[in-house]
Amino acid sequence: MKHTILALLVLALAACAKQAEPSADLSHAAPVHAIYDGFAVGDIAAVTAQMSPDIVWNEAENFIYADGNPYIGPDAVVAGVFVRLGSEWTGFSATPVEFIEDGNKIVVLGRYMATNNATGKAVDAQFVHAWTVEDAKVTRFQQYTDTAQFASAIVAS
Repeated sequence: MKHTILALLVLALAACAKQAEPSADLSHAAPVHAIYDGFAVGDIAAVTAQMSPDIVWNEAENFIYADGNPYIGPDAVVAGVFVRLGSEWTGFSATPVEFIEDGNKIVVLGRYMATNNATGKAVDAQFVHAWTVEDAKVTRFQQYTDTAQFASAIVAS
């Protein structure tokens, strides 16, 4: 009898442990991780490959590149944001520090670092990125950051 109860307990614990394990198939964060990996090596094709063809991309209100909000589609994001970042800044990086996942919503906390080409002023700013992923593609992006720091960096002293 003791062995039967012990065996049932072991099976119950194993079933609970199995349910607690996250399934890799259920993680929506994979395309978001791939985007930051692509940014880190300057592979814009790898970044845009993670985007839905009708992605809705919003820069933070009052951010220097918010003039095109919302950017619809990868081509609009590349032309309106990435090309400008690449041509106006040296050493631009978006480094994730923490990923928070809730279903298909992923929030990333991190830091931007760059130096403005025209003024030589450096930026070291926190960011929050809110991503939505559907069918393994990013469908929405919302940026939050220190917009005043960027605005100040592009103005000559």
